[in-house]
Amino acid sequence: MTTQTSTQQSSSTLSKRLLLVYGGIGYLLFLGAMLYGIGFVGNLVVPKSIDSGAPGPVLQAVLLDVLFFSLFALPHSLMARATFKTWWTTVIPQPIERSTYVLLASLLFLLLFWQWRPIGGVMWQVDQPIGHALLLGLYALGWVVAVLSTFLMNHFELFGLKQVYANLVGKSAGAGGFKTPLLYQVVRHPLMVGLLIAFWATPRMTFGHVLFALMTTVYIVIGVHFEERDLVQAFGETYTTYQRQVFLFLPWPRRK
Repeated sequence: MTTQTSTQQSSSTLSKRLLLVYGGIGYLLFLGAMLYGIGFVGNLVVPKSIDSGAPGPVLQAVLLDVLFFSLFALPHSLMARATFKTWWTTVIPQPIERSTYVLLASLLFLLLFWQWRPIGGVMWQVDQPIGHALLLGLYALGWVVAVLSTFLMNHFELFGLKQVYANLVGKSAGAGGFKTPLLYQVVRHPLMVGLLIAFWATPRMTFGHVLFALMTTVYIVIGVHFEERDLVQAFGETYTTYQRQVFLFLPWPRRK
């Protein structure tokens, strides 16, 4: 009996370690996708960026870009919904629900980068040195705000590591209470504000870049709408009060 119990405990420990490895792989893939995304959108360093390559037929490029963006956006949005999570955790272990979300989202974003078709034409181009530098600085600031926002809340919970580690050590990974640290007292979704800044701030805005920025903007607005609904359901009057006090995206003075 003791031997059987010991074997079961060893098997359970191994399974938990494998889930931790799985979560770690998902996190590393996210880091790779994020770093590549910074280079992709900014036309920096990476071998294939948003404007690299010879533009082909415009209609074909637009259709393919919209298709591959949709392949990312639809599953990413669906898997974030509470009803899907409830069903999904009957299929996969609860501790890797978030890691799986992060893993699939990262793979789909990398697929989008790989398959992106450039579109020629320039909407604006700033060659004046100060203006050029300011826009590049704003681009960098957008990414800094986005990344900082994840750490102000719980970076490792957001990307699934907290859950798989808590599972390994036998502790609860329950979400903390509602909080509004630093940037969250200025706007309700600083992570999304940072991404919007990064996607639009460029000294050379091609039509392909405009398409990418428009699609991501529409997706963020729609995604935030559903997230706000989930947050109201989760936190009730606490969140509705927060909604009245702090604006969604624009850092206007707080409303009383």
